[in-house]
Amino acid sequence: MRKRFGCGVLVIFVLFANTRVAPAACVDPKQLAHAAVSIVRHFDDAERDSHRGVVGVRGTGWFLSPTTIVTAEHVTAGMKLSSQDWKLLEIVDEEDSQIIAARIQRTAGSQAERLAVIELQRAVSFAQSVAIRRDPLVPEEQVMTFAYPAGRSRLVQGRFVRFGDGGKVAGMALLEMYEGENRLIIDHGASGAPVIDCNGRVAAVISNVFIQSIQWAHREIRIPTAWGTPNVVSVPIEALGELPAAD
Repeated sequence: MRKRFGCGVLVIFVLFANTRVAPAACVDPKQLAHAAVSIVRHFDDAERDSHRGVVGVRGTGWFLSPTTIVTAEHVTAGMKLSSQDWKLLEIVDEEDSQIIAARIQRTAGSQAERLAVIELQRAVSFAQSVAIRRDPLVPEEQVMTFAYPAGRSRLVQGRFVRFGDGGKVAGMALLEMYEGENRLIIDHGASGAPVIDCNGRVAAVISNVFIQSIQWAHREIRIPTAWGTPNVVSVPIEALGELPAAD
């Protein structure tokens, strides 16, 4: 059987523009080495049958504490996590992988996408908590987030463009993220990744991507947005409500 994982990023269609910005470095990436993790829920046989061969769902999360992980709500929904039952979750760091029972501690937010706080049955030994930013992002501010191409963590830089002003993106933080010429680096499995400012504080959480997808000769061609326009949608961290004290 060919293994397939559920998508951790939704798809939205947008128009194109023609401007471009250059990346800039912020905090030392070594300070964030164990802040974000890839999280995977492997389905059992019954769940695989009901999901047409999908063997699990992969997303990204970050440590609020050694026993709590924050991610996008659609990630936990896809994983079929609940607030009552403990289910096994694989937590993958660059250097380690652990299987820990998990459940939803709470969900928070009032946007179209909400945040989910996952409670772990035991602490993760390598967990590194991240400071929370209390003030909103400002246009052109430099940010970074995590991608997991081929299952390996990679820090990706970009900028905050603006807050969404209507429809499904109302109140969401719209970003432009890229690696070199690659505007599709934030993709499947990146949902739930923290958006971090230059001081190393979490300002938002990755939710969706803007992308156009067309079929051509029996294959899918994915077209990113134009340079200078948002290509990533994120949930402002204020959605968590009462936040822990920042460092």
